[in-house]
Amino acid sequence: METILRSRVGLILLTAVAPAAWGTTYIVTEKFLPPDRPLFAALVRALPVGLALLAWRRRLPSGDWWWKAVVLGIFNIGMFFPLIFVAAYYLPGGLAATVQASSPLAVMGLAWLLIGERAALARVAAALIGLAGVTLLVLKSPDGVTVLGLAGAVGSVLVSALGFVLIKRWTPPVDMITLVSWQLVVGGLALLPVALLVEGAPPAVDLSAALGYAWIAVVGTGLAYVCWFTGLRAMPAGAVSLIGLVNPVVGTALGVAFAHEAFGTVQALGVLLVIGGVVLGQRVARPRPEQMTAEAPADRPAEPALTMAR
Repeated sequence: METILRSRVGLILLTAVAPAAWGTTYIVTEKFLPPDRPLFAALVRALPVGLALLAWRRRLPSGDWWWKAVVLGIFNIGMFFPLIFVAAYYLPGGLAATVQASSPLAVMGLAWLLIGERAALARVAAALIGLAGVTLLVLKSPDGVTVLGLAGAVGSVLVSALGFVLIKRWTPPVDMITLVSWQLVVGGLALLPVALLVEGAPPAVDLSAALGYAWIAVVGTGLAYVCWFTGLRAMPAGAVSLIGLVNPVVGTALGVAFAHEAFGTVQALGVLLVIGGVVLGQRVARPRPEQMTAEAPADRPAEPALTMAR
């Protein structure tokens, strides 16, 4: 029992690496990247690391995974990355990160519709608690809120929720690194002509911008997506989406520390509610050891996922 719990905690912590890394995207974009180039930023974030991972794993899709990889790449990368950068460019960092906290409800709803995964009432309550925390943070957000930025943030929530649920619906025939490489290459290739047509030639990149791009590509994309999809395959979609609430906490903290964004009693209460939602979502309906063993094949074999978690 203790071994199982340690594995579960390890898996949760591994999954949390992803939203923690994503929470840094907003401040890195604001402070280090060239202004007003969301498509170029999305392209640099996806294609180089995707090609590097693909060259490392040396495996292409086969059978119906050609079109499945395209669909996942478009939703999780090709559409999500530009939308998240629009939010990062046109919203304050803390607010952009906290809008992402509405994603658990979107993921739970789509998981119920597409894969029949019913969220426990307490887990829905955890999502609502997190959303209440988001609302408190948004009500006191600083100046700089735009309709375009909000549209990008909301759109990113919807397309990523669909992509994440499809990862649960389609059991990949490969390890997570290979699956991530397929999606990054597909999304990056889809973004390439769009970025050139809309934004033109690449901007000048100084050392700070190069380091910023390297951070969001290697840590915020390659590492983060391997961790996230590992957790998504091994745990219920609703539970994993609630771990994503780490994103706004990190984004808000960095926004306050480095961008001098507003933070007071209301925001502190909002952060506490968000953290409470994460904790509550992981304590709901924990299966007994024999249930974990029996139910694993219906989703994904437990052993590979826990091996990656270690």
